[in-house]
Order: sequence, then C-alpha cells, then structure tokens
Amino acid sequence: MQEKNLETQIKEILEEIRPYLNQEGGDIEFIRLEDNYVFIKLTGACQQCFFQDDTINYGIEALIKNKIPEINGVINVDL
Repeated sequence: MQEKNLETQIKEILEEIRPYLNQEGGDIEFIRLEDNYVFIKLTGACQQCFFQDDTINYGIEALIKNKIPEINGVINVDL
C-alpha cells in the first residue's frame, strides 16, 4: 500500500511539472516506481533536448526528492 501511495504522490508532482515541459514542446510520462527509483520518459522536444540531463537532475529529481525524501533518483528510459 505504501508503494501505491508513493506512486500517487509522484504522479501528482509530475502533473505540476508537466505545464513547464509543455511550454517548450515536451512532455513527461510516468513509467514505474521500482526500489524507490522513479522511471520516467521525456517525450516531444524534451526527448532530443541537450539539457535533458539537467532537467531531470536539477528539476524533476530535485523536486521529487524534496517532497518525497525516500526516493533514490529519477531515471529516464527510452522505450
């Protein structure tokens, strides 16, 4: 049950981030939560952006870890 609660919290945080990515022509998908790592997929303009790692590390991951300290990291998957 705790993992589901974390997943819900993460999805809510991603919804907060989404409008900023949409402004630049990008988007974000939640893939899964595994061993306290959040797996996401950046899409649209974000998928090819040179600043993708900065967006993940200093934006998305920082915000998620600030709100949910038990999260170990955010991993972008390219499906």
